Amino acid sequence: MTALLRYQASLLIGSHRWLSPVILYAAWLAIGVQGGSPILDSFGYAAGGLLPVAVWLTRICVTNEPPAARNCAAAAAGPDRAHLAAVLTAAGAALVLAVVGVGLVVLLGDPRSNDHRVAVPVLPAAVAGLLTALTCLLMGIAIGALSNWPVLRSAAWGVPASLTAALLLLVLGASPANAALSGMITGSAHGTVLVPWLPLAATVVIAAAAVAAACALTSRRS
Repeated sequence: MTALLRYQASLLIGSHRWLSPVILYAAWLAIGVQGGSPILDSFGYAAGGLLPVAVWLTRICVTNEPPAARNCAAAAAGPDRAHLAAVLTAAGAALVLAVVGVGLVVLLGDPRSNDHRVAVPVLPAAVAGLLTALTCLLMGIAIGALSNWPVLRSAAWGVPASLTAALLLLVLGASPANAALSGMITGSAHGTVLVPWLPLAATVVIAAAAVAAACALTSRRS
């Protein structure tokens, strides 16, 4: 698996296709993370932008190889392991962005509530912000795994499906990503750090199931 991950990482870096989602996330942070903004609100904003970026990175990684190269990797290591390496590479790239976003918020955010009256402890807030980012990141990985090859083999279906799913999971109250973001917004209003343990646990299960299903389907369609 280590060799597969290195191979996928080199493909991602060498293709330069990562530039577009990285620029998108950088622009998202530049617009929404301002000096003096309430820290918990800023953590929620930074985390929310990761969901569509993770979807995009997953699509890049699972479609990066030409069919011949993908078949060679599948023959050498197994199609399910080769596909899992591509998804994990996307998750790793998104995790780097998550850490950068959390670090930027720690540097620029105001560690107080929305009315600037209640102090917010920075370290617990950063932990909650990182876990919220992980929740959104994993939800994006799940969407990306289910809206691209081998589940949906046509970009004409995959791209609109992934965009629609990302939007719905950000705004629907039943979504773990929405629950985690709502916790940050509510916490910011009262100056209380709400760690999204339940949304994160639910998202881990969802992402694991989605990736496992995609990898199993890869074995059948290769």
